[in-house]
Parts: sequence; C-alpha cells; structure tokens
Amino acid sequence: MPAILDDISAEILDLKKQLGATILAHYYQDGEIQALADVTGDSLKLAREATKVDSPVIVFCGVLFMAETAKMLNPSKTVLLPDLQAGCSLVDACPAEKLARYQEMLRINGRKFQTVTYINSSAKVKALSDWVVTSGNALEVVKEKVPAGYEILFVPDKHLGRYLQEVTGREMILWDGSCMVHEIFSVHDLLKQKKEHPKAKTIAHPECPKNILELADFVGGTEAMVKHVGTYKEPTEFLVATEANMMWEMQRKHPQHTYLGVPGITCACNKCPHMARNTLEKVRDCMKNRSPEITWQPEFDRAKEVLARSLLNPPLSAPVHPHGD
Repeated sequence: MPAILDDISAEILDLKKQLGATILAHYYQDGEIQALADVTGDSLKLAREATKVDSPVIVFCGVLFMAETAKMLNPSKTVLLPDLQAGCSLVDACPAEKLARYQEMLRINGRKFQTVTYINSSAKVKALSDWVVTSGNALEVVKEKVPAGYEILFVPDKHLGRYLQEVTGREMILWDGSCMVHEIFSVHDLLKQKKEHPKAKTIAHPECPKNILELADFVGGTEAMVKHVGTYKEPTEFLVATEANMMWEMQRKHPQHTYLGVPGITCACNKCPHMARNTLEKVRDCMKNRSPEITWQPEFDRAKEVLARSLLNPPLSAPVHPHGD
C-alpha cells in the first residue's frame, strides 16, 4: 500500500506543476495530504494565504465552506475541492432561511443587534452576517469591532459563543449549533488520562463543551494550539482535545513533545468524517479532471464583502451596514 500511495503522491506533485496549482490543506486533513500541501493552516490562516496565491488554480483540501471562502476571496481563480460532499455539522445546524426568519423576528421586537457568524457556515449565512470570525480572530472582532450598543447574535456554534461571552463579557444570543467532533469528547476519559499522565498539559479547542474547557490548561484555536506547545522547550506530554489530525502538525513542528488525543464518547480517536472524505486519490482526480470546481454563486458577492472586512488585513474600507438596524 505505501508504494501505491507514493505513486499517487508523485502524480499529485506532477499535476501540480502541470496546472500551476497551489495546494492548501487544513490541519484536520490526514497527514499524507498535509505533507503535499504548499500551505497548511487553520481557517483564518488559509483564508488569508489564499489571497496571496499567484497560481491560477487553488486545490483546497478541506471542506466545502472553506473552498467557498477561497473562491470568494479569489474570484478569478479556479478553486478545486476533492469532494463536494465534504460538509460540516455546524453548516447544517444553521440554514440561511431559518436564520433570516430569526433575524426578522428580533428586528420586529425592536432588538438592535449585529450578527457575528463563525466561518463554519454557508455562504448564504455569511451574506446575512455583519462579521465572520474564526476561532483565531473571534475575540478581536467581538472586543474591537462590534459596537457596544449592539447585542450580538452569535451563530452557529453555541460552545464557541458561550466561551466568547465569558471571556469578553458581551451578552450574546446563542444559536443552538455544535461541532459533531468537539461535542463528543469524553470527560470521563479525559479525567482518566489526566490521572494516568499527571504531568500532562491539556489543550482544548473553544468549540468543545464547557465541561471539557474547564479541565483544560489552555484553550485556543488550532493555530494558537501549535504556537502554545512551541512555548514549551522541555519535552512535555499534551492531552489534545480537538480533531485528531491536528497532532500531525504539532508533531511536525514540535517533535520534542508527546501528543495524546482525548477520546470521544464513541471512539478512541476523534476524527471529522467530513474532512476524512478527502483522500489522496480524490486530490489527484480533482486535479486531473479539474473538477469538482467551486463556481461563483449570487450570494458570494455580499458574503465576500463581509469576509474581506472581517478576516483580511487590511480590511476593506467599505462601511458596515448592520443587518440589525
């Protein structure tokens, strides 16, 4: 099997040259895919890096909303996604039509609010939003960008929203959505791990429920986690409460440490089934066929404006027109 995988990897690198493509891969992809990427990162880093790509083709190894983001920020480029069915439970938790009805109900009731939307959302939901955030920039946006006189409707991740509410002190109306991976970490197993590894440090993603975060020594998004473990010079054990493939990047950058995944309630290692839809074979085939391709949709125009203002540095100069007004 390794020989076959080596052949496919070589084929992908050859196709990359032929197409003049840049491969972007999320930290939650399998290590064999990350190893072939020009850039690996979290949602914020990949969104920003996508705008710096000179090549005409972007191969996005992640899930649909991420590839859509890359297309919105690069309208003239060809953006390929290995599997269009690579979705997200948070996207599914917040249909645009339902959000629009809820926003209208709030307006009718005289509520003055801005909608802050986690990037794990559809383009249609982004187009209904005032700000789009990642786990990497959410604190900054909530603290510095949303005016004090506005309530915050935070969609779709209730756990990230509650965490932001506690850290910033801003009152939020929380949408009832959650990540299927981070939702099911086992407190029982984490406590058992902490007993077995008493010197280990626990790091957790803010998408995790409160009972997991309360047991963590550090809470942060994926990029913040990588930086945090890098501050430990002596070999250290880390209990990692996020998608299991994240440990590949930590091991690559900081190999002196030992990384142990926190188990899920139903499985020994917690991997995202949507991210797992992308395989080396599908990466090769999408490059060979130049398909599936992300095509421009009508909602991308408004969503692009919100994304650029929220995520890019410097942001667009266009003024904010709050949906809550």
